[in-house]
Amino acid sequence: MSEKRENWGSKLGLVLAMAGNAVGLGNFWRYPYQAAKNGGGAFMLPYFGALILMGIPLMLVEWSLGRMGGKYGHGTLGPMVYLQAREGVKPRTAILIGSLAGGLALGVTLLVNSYYNHIIGWTMGYTVLSLTGAYMDANISTGQFFVDYIQNPVYVFGFWLLALTVLLFTAMGGIQKGVERMAKILMPTIYVFGIILIIRTLTLGAPNPAQPDWTPIAGLNFIWSPRWSDLNWAATMAACGQIFFTLSIGMGIICNYASYLKPDDDIVLSGFTTVALNELAEVILGGTIAIPIAYAFLGPDGVGASIGLSFIALPSLFREMGFGNIVGAMWFLLLSFAGLTSAIAMYNYLVALIMENTSTHRRNASLMVFLGYIVVGLPVALEPILTKTADLMYFTEVDNWVGNYFLFVLGLTEIIVTGWLYREKGLPEINRGSYWKIPSWFYKVFIQAITPILMIVVLVMYTIDTAKKGYYKFIPDFVAGNDVLIPWVQAGRVVVFGVVAIGCVITYISIKRTYREELEKNEVIIRL
Repeated sequence: MSEKRENWGSKLGLVLAMAGNAVGLGNFWRYPYQAAKNGGGAFMLPYFGALILMGIPLMLVEWSLGRMGGKYGHGTLGPMVYLQAREGVKPRTAILIGSLAGGLALGVTLLVNSYYNHIIGWTMGYTVLSLTGAYMDANISTGQFFVDYIQNPVYVFGFWLLALTVLLFTAMGGIQKGVERMAKILMPTIYVFGIILIIRTLTLGAPNPAQPDWTPIAGLNFIWSPRWSDLNWAATMAACGQIFFTLSIGMGIICNYASYLKPDDDIVLSGFTTVALNELAEVILGGTIAIPIAYAFLGPDGVGASIGLSFIALPSLFREMGFGNIVGAMWFLLLSFAGLTSAIAMYNYLVALIMENTSTHRRNASLMVFLGYIVVGLPVALEPILTKTADLMYFTEVDNWVGNYFLFVLGLTEIIVTGWLYREKGLPEINRGSYWKIPSWFYKVFIQAITPILMIVVLVMYTIDTAKKGYYKFIPDFVAGNDVLIPWVQAGRVVVFGVVAIGCVITYISIKRTYREELEKNEVIIRL
């Protein structure tokens, strides 16, 4: 590396940045509709079960992996995994495990942001369009307005590039003057906006005279009342996926942020604080804004929409609310800020990857990532414009593989390496410098047993479930017969596995260059 490795400037900045890494778009639009359509209060049983049994143990593992890797000058996941894996297997096997982890991490951080940055751009665009009242015309459905928006090159490319530019200048500023400073601005603003929107939501009353029972309070009751008939294996998997998505685990970006810690910084307290701030944003703020508003206007049948909840359903409601354009602008600005805090972490991971493997300075590495995101993000922007549809099959295919499947595989790799290969050394590594100590029984019961085994079961069941739906066919069932969309699905698969393969090769070369001596020594011993 050509620059001195940075550290966090303050504990507050670290915690806010880590919380911002976790608090993202998924907290405010993904969680509410997942809870609403998967059993309401019943959904919270597997949700909190996944948080305790998988989320918290893996969070601690990723913090410890990152801090340990930072001690050796690493900010990316491949070498971190190698350092722990070599304690339980031979270095030539450890480098393969590290390369797989590094390839998956590159795939996740590069490709999730390839569409995530577009959604941030949409929220920025809708913030402006809320203030100007562009979607307030009742003669145009908000569904058609959204379709027109994503097929409008000026809107799509303009706000997408704006989002990327914000990320670029944040990354150029480095850890203290970029990431940390941005977190100190955006995170408090998110909570303030969230509280204001909750107050406005809960004071709506019953806006539909024909349905006096449709109130925000009834919407809260809809979320929290258990509907046990809707609790099934699909709902359980949705809850597990939401925990991974919302905590940003299985991405490598927590490890990257933790790599800027000092060797004896407390990671136990910081990790639990991050989880608490994220759950506050998700369960309290996210669950008390979107669904109660949608329920008050649309009733129980209108709250299960996915991306349409934010960009189609809610704008139609803002038309009917007092000061709806202001409320709408505040809602979409909240989404913008939440999206940026997570996107910054993925952006910084790639900057660190370039800096570690080349002599490139942070400024130039940030520019290279900017150009990289333009390349991988172009198909997301072009698909609706070229196909004249709003199906977004390329977006969906990339998200299904990277945003769901690879997150789980990468998280499983991390916890197996720490719990089963690094073994008893993992506990003191977690507890070093911590005010609260993780007890040995927790490490043995969760990190070494329950968490990896449960993750294997969930991954196998998810694979079986998606296979039954025809997902792994050369032409998946969900696009069979549609000649316009099939090429976009196939392109998504080529890009996904191509990026992961390239990431594996890059990580392998990087680890071999850094640890050439011990790898060559191991080869000599094997030959002898």
